[in-house]
Amino acid sequence: MDSSVWSRRRLLATFGTLPSLALGGLPSAAVSAATRTGLPPVARVEPVSETLWGETIVDRYRWMENPKDAQWEPFMRGQAAYARSVLDSLPGRAALRERVGKLSGGLPIALAPKAAGERLFYELRPEGASQFKLYLREGESGAERLLIDPTVKREGGAHVSLDWWAPSPDGRYVVHGLSPAGSENSVLHVLDVETGQLLPERIDRTQYASPSWLPDSSGFFFNRLAEGGKLGSVDYYLDSVTWLHRLRSDPKDDVRVLARGQYPEVAIEPSNFPFVGADPSSNHVIAVLFGGVRRENPVYTARLDDVLAGRPRWLKVCDIEDEVVDSALRGDELYLLTTRDSPNGKLLRTSVAAPDLARAAVVVPEGKIVVEGVSAARDGIYLRDMDGGYGSLRRLANDGRLAAVPLPFEGSITTVNTTTRAEGAWLDGTGWLLPLSVFRHDPGIGQTRQVALAPKTSLDLSKYEAVRGFATARDGTRVPLSIVARKGLRRDGRNPTLVQAYGAYQIVSGPYFNPRSLAFLEQGGVLATAHVRGGGEYGKRWWRAGQKISKPNTWRDLIDCCEELVRQRWTSPRQLAIQGGSAGGITVGRAMTERPDLFAAVISNVGISNALRAEFSQNGPPNIDEFGTVTERVGFLGLRQMDALHAVRDDVRYPAVLLTTGMTDPRVEPWEVAKMAARLQAVPGRVNPVLLRVTFDAGHGMGSTREQFDAERADEFAFVLWRSGNPAFKPRRA
Repeated sequence: MDSSVWSRRRLLATFGTLPSLALGGLPSAAVSAATRTGLPPVARVEPVSETLWGETIVDRYRWMENPKDAQWEPFMRGQAAYARSVLDSLPGRAALRERVGKLSGGLPIALAPKAAGERLFYELRPEGASQFKLYLREGESGAERLLIDPTVKREGGAHVSLDWWAPSPDGRYVVHGLSPAGSENSVLHVLDVETGQLLPERIDRTQYASPSWLPDSSGFFFNRLAEGGKLGSVDYYLDSVTWLHRLRSDPKDDVRVLARGQYPEVAIEPSNFPFVGADPSSNHVIAVLFGGVRRENPVYTARLDDVLAGRPRWLKVCDIEDEVVDSALRGDELYLLTTRDSPNGKLLRTSVAAPDLARAAVVVPEGKIVVEGVSAARDGIYLRDMDGGYGSLRRLANDGRLAAVPLPFEGSITTVNTTTRAEGAWLDGTGWLLPLSVFRHDPGIGQTRQVALAPKTSLDLSKYEAVRGFATARDGTRVPLSIVARKGLRRDGRNPTLVQAYGAYQIVSGPYFNPRSLAFLEQGGVLATAHVRGGGEYGKRWWRAGQKISKPNTWRDLIDCCEELVRQRWTSPRQLAIQGGSAGGITVGRAMTERPDLFAAVISNVGISNALRAEFSQNGPPNIDEFGTVTERVGFLGLRQMDALHAVRDDVRYPAVLLTTGMTDPRVEPWEVAKMAARLQAVPGRVNPVLLRVTFDAGHGMGSTREQFDAERADEFAFVLWRSGNPAFKPRRA
């Protein structure tokens, strides 16, 4: 709906592994115990049995779901200390950490450009800086001015991160969210750009605020979590509300705009996140009832004046079954991207004042490539396309002509930002060997050029190559497989290889450049990405083919991609490692439990490991649409297949495993990761290490500092190089 909204998940994919965390706050007693025994703490076994759809499920570690259990924190601190002692014993780790830090710190990065009035706002992480900061230019070539620097703030001893932000249409104000320790528990602030002063209001519970400014910049709509919700409970994200806040007013006087049960004509479910969006070009607003991770959502419209007066007449545009996955408002027109009867997407146009989906004009029919999103500008509608993980852009001009937008790079388009008050588009682009860069498309001359909001990199990337290939899955499906390695690297089956995979939510694992990865390539390593089903590389078909009961395709695609790398002699099972984060924990966890012989090492970052219990966590209800629910038989069967914890067997030799978690993680509960570590550590006769890397001042990875990303990446690379047989990383005590 809002072309300025950009994905934090994409940001994390661009600057490191999805969840990069760092150890911190370990008491000396825990460190001493781990050093003294040389073993991780043993989790107590307290079985809980339940019967689901005729099958008895035994959970040995259900007690971990209670954060008040007396043994919970000591167990986690002991695990953290043990992991630290092992990783610090790898001789090459310290030098690798230093190299990773130099690579990441030496690459300034700008992203998320947004034009407002005559001003350009953007995030920049300067050379050597720890976090991204918000900057402003008066016009594209104006002098740079720092607006928001989260690195100078501390809360409870923890670092503070800039979670989200949005400038007002006139460029006078910036509403933004700040949170401590990577918790994403944002508190809303408003900055007066003219004076550099913060307005007095502070609004908590704004994790998913997604603010939309009124056309006159006097206030904004925003989403706020329900009052009284208990952090960590399954109802924490239920019954959120859209409010209207007027600048310099007391938040207690905010106007409730859209909530469950407020208007009979708007059917809001408890798990919906209602959002209301305005645009300077229109006298109407649109409301979208987001269903957590669901892409298809109901849409409504109403007159702006009526909404402000508290008497809106909401008109339904579409329902879930209409499969509208994105929308753009411009003037009297509403553009709707739908996948109904057109899995690759088609673009419809209807009246915002009198929407009629049945009679909507098809302005862009379905084509051979996937349309991922739409954005409205004064000169036309921009369509962001996807083909096998690689992005492109088209423009539907005001005269109805559709044409490709030329791009000076091949790779991923991570954001497209437009405004109906100006022509053209700003975008972020990156590739496997292209650092994230800002580009500006000028429709007047038909060119897209790079804009130097950050200095160019001095890194020499000419010695590396990116190979775009495919693997044939066991059912005959061609799965994209991307490989990055040093030019001329011998394919003798002896190269340490790290394969990343995700496969959920229709998220694309597209090309991106991570400067830290050079530290692994310099060691003769190979980095690969398996574009497994469940992602969005080929749109809805690709997503559905790796979702719910079809989820086994996701981890089996990863297995088949890894076997292709072995066949091509990039590597061998003795040097092969896999890595996945968050929902990618399902992918790597089940690939490991299904083919433990294929891998030397497995890395699961804040990974979903106990899928059967996930829906009972704080973030569980919004994710039922993606993974299913145990309250339905088919849902149970799908979740049972996904659950790596319950797939672990006592008679199997598993590879070395590194699991990470953050104690403030609001998305994947630390107990999922801890249960998996405890279960693997309890396998009789285990010979390969199982490490649980815990941080106590970070969460899912959003908001982590550069140093935290650096430390995590160094640990991961050192772990893989150790387990793949590199003698420079053999532990001193081994």
